[in-house]
Amino acid sequence: MVHVIQWGEFEGYVREIMEAEKVPGVAVAISENGKVVYQKGFGIRDLETKEPITPETIFGVASITKSFTALAIMKLVEEGKLRLEDPVSKHLPNFKLKDCRFIDEITIHHLLSHTTGLGTMERLEQLSGFEEHLRYLNEAEHTYLGRPGEFICYNNDMFLLLGAVIEQITGENYQDFIRKLIIEPLEMQRTTYNLQELKGFENVTVPYVLENGKPEHCPWPMLGNYAVGGGIRSTVLDLLKYGEAYVGGLGMIVGDQYIRRMTEPVHWVSGNSYYGYALKITPDYSGVTLVEHGGGQPGVSSNFGFIPERGIAVAVLTNLSNVSADAIWLAAINTVLDLPTDQKRCVEPQYEMKNEQLQRMVGTYRSGEGAEVIISLDGDVATATIGNEVFTLRASAESTLVIESTEKPIRFFFDDENNAWALFMGLRMLVKE
Repeated sequence: MVHVIQWGEFEGYVREIMEAEKVPGVAVAISENGKVVYQKGFGIRDLETKEPITPETIFGVASITKSFTALAIMKLVEEGKLRLEDPVSKHLPNFKLKDCRFIDEITIHHLLSHTTGLGTMERLEQLSGFEEHLRYLNEAEHTYLGRPGEFICYNNDMFLLLGAVIEQITGENYQDFIRKLIIEPLEMQRTTYNLQELKGFENVTVPYVLENGKPEHCPWPMLGNYAVGGGIRSTVLDLLKYGEAYVGGLGMIVGDQYIRRMTEPVHWVSGNSYYGYALKITPDYSGVTLVEHGGGQPGVSSNFGFIPERGIAVAVLTNLSNVSADAIWLAAINTVLDLPTDQKRCVEPQYEMKNEQLQRMVGTYRSGEGAEVIISLDGDVATATIGNEVFTLRASAESTLVIESTEKPIRFFFDDENNAWALFMGLRMLVKE
């Protein structure tokens, strides 16, 4: 470290978020060149017993799991058992999509980068086994956004097919393969997919959701096949061990060239950030590269990532849904880099948008997962209704509005008549009714 780190401001920032968002507990850990330089638990893991969060507390990690799956795919690529350019149907002959004209164009690359061309789908956690999921994909009605590679839209149902590909190629159970390839070699001894196994651990958080403004206990989601993209439970310290697979430079799981491929930008997301293979990349953040991924489930908000050129890894886990875990993560990065604690990845510019153009964005937008965003206009003031909350918007570009309170952009897509047909927010595309 080139400067003596003062953690007081960062810890105050974490507590502010916890108070504002009513978060029972948060854990944070940071390593540099393999050495843990910061670890701390904030708050409590059980509102009834008042037991505290520690760096050893087990949480859900949600979609951080996706990079484990992507790393396993890269291992199969390294071993010559798979090519990123392979059509998915080459390895999964039963992969079919109703009324899809470009089924054979969808490749492993598109699954990894959420660029298959499909919109989101209704989540069916009760499906048992990948063959049942393949039948669901074949029979369901789909929203086709464009050709593979044209758009990015987070799709858990397509991503989980990577688990089926792993099983098809290796002949092993997906979770067993991840355990033997990653979890055991990295000595992540407090990490598991298995809810039954979770019961045997001490110091496991209770998951919470907000109900009527108060945290209420909720069950762990069963997930089913979606475990491929969200099933791991772990600790911040174990996630730092996982981070060494990326920043350790030891070729621990796969060779460096395959790690670099995972962190190459595939599709622009917003501002100065891109999506790669189950990882988001900000190529120039105050002179360094940020690589990260967040997660959210009932009872889980998470963010994990690293700065490859500095050997820094940071993990943030919380026990409540819809928490700004990414803001805590970035504040930790800022503190290590001696930047202002609340510095943002990117500040969206100001843009003067005519009322006529705003009118073309007004409407109700929905995703297959059930998300809804209503864009309204009162005079020249645009708002977004998301759930029960109404957010004031401002323009930052010809096709982009920004939520003023969070600086999060909403990008719009227009047809030939310049009417909005979809919006992009939080890695998902929602189609206008």
